[in-house]
Amino acid sequence: MAPVKISHVVSFSSQDPRYPVENLLNPDNPRRPWLSCPQDKSGQLKVELQLERAVPIGYIDVGNCGCAFLQIDVGRSSWPLDRPFVTLLPATMLMSLTDSKQGKNRSGVRMFKDGKEGKSRKDGGGLYEKQRCSTKEGCECY
Repeated sequence: MAPVKISHVVSFSSQDPRYPVENLLNPDNPRRPWLSCPQDKSGQLKVELQLERAVPIGYIDVGNCGCAFLQIDVGRSSWPLDRPFVTLLPATMLMSLTDSKQGKNRSGVRMFKDGKEGKSRKDGGGLYEKQRCSTKEGCECY
């Protein structure tokens, strides 16, 4: 299945004005990360993204630039506001504690396939058009 484009950012927790969250929308320039605001000391970034259409999610490729952990929840815009998102990818370590503290191996791509690390479509997945990503430990995403 061909990749599905992110149509827009629904919400986000923080951004650096020089590296805004909109950088996630530009697949032609994957080296422009989304960074947290320098004054934000929470150590966590969250973004909710709207996909261009509802699709079954069989895999997700994540470009990492300094995130230690990542969690991906999915849902549908047609769901009631009080219905929680479904966890597609539980909190997953992208960097070891040593690498995170020493600033080593900060960038790379991780590929997550249906049924491996995350929830299988057979176990309650379906067609999703919204993604909520949470990252921790001084995050930068691209």
